[in-house]
Amino acid sequence: MIGAAAAVLVIVLFVGGAYVYFFSGLRTTPRSLAITSPQAAPTSPSSATPSTPSSPAPGTSGLAGSWTVGSGSQAGYRVSEQFAGQSSTHEAVARTSSIAGGFTAQQASSGYQLSGLKIVVRLTGLQSVDQVVGFNVTQRDRIVQSSLSAQQYPEAMFQASSVTVPAAIASGQTVTLQVPGQLTIHGTTRDVVAGVQAHTTAAGLEAAGSIEITMTDYGVNPPQVPITTVQPRATIEFQIELAKAS
Repeated sequence: MIGAAAAVLVIVLFVGGAYVYFFSGLRTTPRSLAITSPQAAPTSPSSATPSTPSSPAPGTSGLAGSWTVGSGSQAGYRVSEQFAGQSSTHEAVARTSSIAGGFTAQQASSGYQLSGLKIVVRLTGLQSVDQVVGFNVTQRDRIVQSSLSAQQYPEAMFQASSVTVPAAIASGQTVTLQVPGQLTIHGTTRDVVAGVQAHTTAAGLEAAGSIEITMTDYGVNPPQVPITTVQPRATIEFQIELAKAS
C-alpha cells in the first residue's frame, strides 16, 4: 500500500509540474544568437556598393593566417514544442560554450579564401536557457541527451573545405555568407548550408548564424514527454569568437 501510494504521488507531482509547464502563459525564450554591435550594414559578395565601413579591427587588417575558436563562443539549438490544449508553440532553447575549431585564411583575388574550416560542439555541455514560470526546464536536458545518444556521440561537427569571404570584412564591414559544408550529428553526416554573418572586432573575428535541420535525417527521434509534441525541425545556432594565431 505504501509503495502504491508513493507511486501515485510521483505521478501526481509529475503531471502537476507538467501542467504548469505546458499550460502556463509565462514562457520566455532568448533571442537568436547574432553578432554583437555590427560595424556596418550587412553586405554580401554580390553587393555592388558596400556601405561605408568603420575602421578595421586592430591587427586584423590582414586576415591571412590561422584562426582558432576562442572564449565567449556559444552554440546550441532551438526547437518548437507543441503543448496539448494550446494553439501557440513554445521555443525550447539550449546552449553550450564547449566549442573548438578554426580555419586557415589566405588572400585571394576576390578577398580571402578560408580552408579547413571546422567547428566542434560538445553536446554534453548543452543546457536549457529558455524559461517557464513554475518549472525547471533543465529537466529537459536529460531527455535531450538521451535522444542524442550524447554519451556515445558526444560531439557535433560542422566542416567546410573552402569558403570565399569578401575583402570588405577586413575593413570593418559585416558580410553575409551562405557556407556549404557537412554537418555530423549522432554519427551521421549530411550536406548543409550555414547562413552566416561575420565582421572584425577589436579582438579578432566574430561570426554568427544558423543551420536548419530535421532531426530524423540524423537518426535522432524528437524527444517525447506526456501531453507535448516536439517538432522534428530544429535550428542549430552559433556565435563564434575567433582569434588569430600570433
